[in-house]
Amino acid sequence: MHTLPRTSTTEMEVTSIRLERELKEKLKQFSGDQGYQALVREILWNYVREKSGEYKVLVSRGEIRSTFAATARQEQRCALSGNPIRSNEPILLGLTAQGNLVPIKAESLTD
Repeated sequence: MHTLPRTSTTEMEVTSIRLERELKEKLKQFSGDQGYQALVREILWNYVREKSGEYKVLVSRGEIRSTFAATARQEQRCALSGNPIRSNEPILLGLTAQGNLVPIKAESLTD
């Protein structure tokens, strides 16, 4: 995921959100040293950027370990270029060094 600049907690508003216990525990597992609240903020910012058109590239070409052919089943964006991918468009799924699968337009891998 894209890393956000640090914001002082004094500049943040306190918001209460109810999460299922299992979801909170999973978030804690995935968050590592950053803490689950920071992870939740990162997830929410990524969602807002994607929906608002301010999408940022998720990975670099060097992070892609392997690819395999797939078909997009819904609209999304290429993790390398940020270009739109349409539903039913042929794509590649890239396996990142972190073990994540990300959508890739084939032309994003060419020089």
